[in-house]
Amino acid sequence: MLSYDATPFTMGPALLFCPADRPERFSKAADRSDAVILDLEDAVAPADKLKAREAILEQSGTGGLEPGRTIVRVNPVGTPEFELDLEALAKTPYRTVMLAKAESAEQLKALYGYQVIALCETAGGIVNASAIAAEPNVVGLMWGAEDLLASLGGLSSRNDDGGYRAVALHSRSAVLLAAKAAGKEAIDSVYVNIPDLDGLSAESHDAVASGFGAKACIHPNQVAVVRGAYAPTPEVVTQASELLDAAEAAGTGVFQFKGKMIDGPILKHAQATLRRAGHRFQGTDTPRGDS
Repeated sequence: MLSYDATPFTMGPALLFCPADRPERFSKAADRSDAVILDLEDAVAPADKLKAREAILEQSGTGGLEPGRTIVRVNPVGTPEFELDLEALAKTPYRTVMLAKAESAEQLKALYGYQVIALCETAGGIVNASAIAAEPNVVGLMWGAEDLLASLGGLSSRNDDGGYRAVALHSRSAVLLAAKAAGKEAIDSVYVNIPDLDGLSAESHDAVASGFGAKACIHPNQVAVVRGAYAPTPEVVTQASELLDAAEAAGTGVFQFKGKMIDGPILKHAQATLRRAGHRFQGTDTPRGDS
């Protein structure tokens, strides 16, 4: 039986999908992103599924991609393609999978031995997100807007102004809350309007501010925009450092800093900023300011 590394999923912030039947793109996608998602599901036509699995097998047998930065999206549990995907994956070094259309905790048992990013993109997946996130082999949750609306019989996840419809916003929040309540990572959905980099930037900044640990991309040009949103500016890093230094000096639970009342949650925001900036705290594994 396969074993899996229970280390929390930390790849990010920019995850890039790559069709698994396009092996000539594998290395480029991996080089341009923080982690590549080799897609055996929607990005591959039914007639090309076998070709896609063979491409992953052949590529992994020649040195392959870095397993720690490679995710394979498999077809939904209960489909013949899912079983064939697992047969192929067992012959590779890749042990992080994204389960398409995850709908129940029970489905995760079929993926024992793998670290799983559960893609909640149906009504069932959203409603059961908390139970899915609680499964021990789940390391993260992602939500999918377009498949979700299709499962509801809807027409589009977004309004005419480009913003999400209420049901999509509810689903996005539900997945984020379920993931974080279980101590797992949350990944924001893709932005399908590829030329609209300004819209992607705004949505990525919102993902950062809301608590998503990463955002998925469908085009290499989106990666830099997502990374830019997740990278704090030098000014913001300086402000966070000064705030945490002031908290250490104050030595109290609540204090004033530059005219503002500062307490625990504000300090945690500053700590999150420094973590995103790649800072390392001195002394212990616990960032300054934690009670």
